Amino acid sequence: MTWPNMRLARPSPRLCLALAALLLLAGWPGAGIRAQQTGAEAATAPSESASPGLPRFVSLRAPEVNLRTGPGTRYPIDWVYQRRDLPVEIIDEFDTWRRIRDAEGTAGWVHQSMLQGKRSVQITAESVSLRRDPQDDSRPLAKLERGVIAKLESCGGVWCVVEVDGFKGWLKRAEVWGVYPDEDVH
Repeated sequence: MTWPNMRLARPSPRLCLALAALLLLAGWPGAGIRAQQTGAEAATAPSESASPGLPRFVSLRAPEVNLRTGPGTRYPIDWVYQRRDLPVEIIDEFDTWRRIRDAEGTAGWVHQSMLQGKRSVQITAESVSLRRDPQDDSRPLAKLERGVIAKLESCGGVWCVVEVDGFKGWLKRAEVWGVYPDEDVH
């Protein structure tokens, strides 16, 4: 065929892969960048450019969230959370995956889309009183048992303002999990 009548064919994916491998072996600058980031060691190691906001508290967005052994769908599901708004602590990040820990210390990986910035706390004491004012002798509004999840409105000093099933009141910071000892939440 003559040049004007020649039809150009698309290179096959195998040819592209072979060419990329040759460039990598030849030491072409930039060829190994993606390969370094997708290695197995990178998937399980803490991220080198971890967010400056680590660790931080968030809550579960969905009523059912899979906790995986690693950052990706190819890793097996280790646990399934079935509590929307459960407070969790993000302790590491890899791409779109977050390594979280719950109040009991269980840790694993979830996709970022399963988390929300809305803050909540979980009652850790056997039984606590939700108080009308931030004082030990203030009138109790409700009794809350261990494991109850409350929406965190604000927290400063010893006391936090929370809302549970329409009841808004005060709890001591030491009675809940989901806020750091020296953190101010507004």
